[in-house]
Amino acid sequence: MEIPYTSEPRKDTGLYNAKLGIWLFLASEVMLFGALFSAYILLRVGAPEGLWPHGWLNVPLGTVNTLVLITSSITTVLAWAALKEKNFGKFKFFHAITLLCALGFLGIKSVEYRDKFMHYEITLKDGRIIDGHKVEETKEEITLSGHYVEKREELFDLHKHKHVGAHEEIKIAKADIDPVHSGNYGPRHTTYNAIYFTLTGLHALHVIGGALVIGYLWLLGGKMWQTDPERFTNRVEVSGLFWHFVDLVWIFLFPVLYLL
Repeated sequence: MEIPYTSEPRKDTGLYNAKLGIWLFLASEVMLFGALFSAYILLRVGAPEGLWPHGWLNVPLGTVNTLVLITSSITTVLAWAALKEKNFGKFKFFHAITLLCALGFLGIKSVEYRDKFMHYEITLKDGRIIDGHKVEETKEEITLSGHYVEKREELFDLHKHKHVGAHEEIKIAKADIDPVHSGNYGPRHTTYNAIYFTLTGLHALHVIGGALVIGYLWLLGGKMWQTDPERFTNRVEVSGLFWHFVDLVWIFLFPVLYLL
């Protein structure tokens, strides 16, 4: 039995099945990210004065990633338009660019993540604080390229304390480290890091999922294009709607996390 409304729109909704399904799915996605953004706002408003990080993220890299995703949104529309023009080769070209943009975005994000996991805040047992990036680690000591900090509050607003302390290579004996108040800038470091990794990590998973679907259509879509081009075009449109949502989420994430 043939499934109805896989290509032509339903009379009651004006949408074919997949398009109706993706809009319902995106509605649930709005609620998911809306809850996380609300959590971010509440955590930020409830943070003690002067203890919410500013300037911790790489704005130039975030800007490049924003431009990369905007470009990918344009190319995915052009890929769909190419199918409407019955030009499969042009579709392959524009969808290939979309895939490259997705991989580029994830590559830049991995660079940012690596920087956070290599960045350490170490409190010594005598109360001194050292902040810097790990250079080397042995069983007995860890070497950071960083500086001593007089007050921990100096680390939270890097716009205000950007030039505090010249960086130097500091060797720290592990026996002198207070393990409870020391660690890298991963999710456990502060509330800000936890919500940052949650929001951007979930978004990155959506980028990976969208890229897998787009890659599948790019690699194996030729057969359906030959047998049912209208249905294949609809599938590309649906994947594009999801991709636009992923891009839109980043448009909100970038200013909230990087600029404010």
